[in-house]
Amino acid sequence: MFMNWLGTLPSAAAQGLIWGIMAIGVYITYKILDIADLTVDGSICTGGAVCAVLMVNGVNVWIAMLAALISGMLTGLVTGFFHTFMGIPAILAGILTQLMLWSVNLKIMGKANQALSNKVFKIVKQIEPILSVVVLFAFVACVVAILYWFFGTELGCSMRATGCNLNMSRAQGINTSFTTILGLIISNGIVALSGALLVQYQGFADINMGRGAIVIGLAAVVIGDAIVSKISRNFAVRLFGVAIGGIVYWFVYQTVIFLGLDPDLLKLLSAIVVAIFLGVPYWKKKYFSKRRKEK
Repeated sequence: MFMNWLGTLPSAAAQGLIWGIMAIGVYITYKILDIADLTVDGSICTGGAVCAVLMVNGVNVWIAMLAALISGMLTGLVTGFFHTFMGIPAILAGILTQLMLWSVNLKIMGKANQALSNKVFKIVKQIEPILSVVVLFAFVACVVAILYWFFGTELGCSMRATGCNLNMSRAQGINTSFTTILGLIISNGIVALSGALLVQYQGFADINMGRGAIVIGLAAVVIGDAIVSKISRNFAVRLFGVAIGGIVYWFVYQTVIFLGLDPDLLKLLSAIVVAIFLGVPYWKKKYFSKRRKEK
C-alpha cells in the first residue's frame, strides 16, 4: 500500500507545480495588489480552451501556449476595465468577467469538452510524470525570475506601492488605475498559462476545469507563505514558496484520495483548510498578542 502511495507522488508533484504556477498569478492580485480577483476560475479555462483548440488544429504547442497567455491577459484587462473605469468593486468585477468567460469558453471550444489526440506533441504528459516535474520546475523558475526582475523595476515597484497604500501612491503621482489593470493582466496571463499546461498534462480541456481554482490558488498561497515566511522574506523565495504550497496541497489531496475519503468532500476540505490558514493571523493578533501584553 505504501509503495502504491509513493507511486502517486510524481503525478501529485506535477499537478502541484501546474497549480503552483496558477497560484503565483493569484499571489500577484491577492498579496501584492490586495485584490480578491475571482476571474481566475474563468481565465484558467480560457487559457486551456485556447491552447487545446489551437493544438487540435495543428498549431505549434509553443504558439498555442503564447496565445493562451495573451487570452488570459485579455481577461485580466476586462476585469481591470470593470474595476477602474466603471468603478465596480474588484470582487464583483471578477465575478462578472468569470460569468462572461463561461460563454466565451464554450464558444472557443464549440462544446463542453475538447480532447487532445495522442499524436499531438505535448510539453507535459501524464504518462511521463517525472519528466513533467522537471519541465514544470523549469517553467516555475522562469516565471519567478521574470517576475523578480519586473517587480524590481520602477513600474513593478509602483505596482507594489499601489497594493500597499492606494492613496499614498496617488499622492506620489502613480497612476494607480494603470498599475491595477497591469497587475490583473499579468496575474490572469500566468493563470491562463497554467491552464494551457494543465490541458496538456490531463489530455483535454473542459468547461468546468476552472471551477474552484481560486480556492486551490489561495490554499497554495497561504501554505507556501506559512512555509517560507520564517526562512526568508526575499520576494523570489516567497514566489517559489507559493509553488511549493501547490505541491503540498496536491500531496495532501492525493493522500486523502488514497485513504478512501469521499471525493465529493474534497472541495469542502480545501475551503476549510484555506479558512483556517486565513484565520490564523487574526487569531494571533486578537488572542496571543493580548496575552503577551498582559505578561
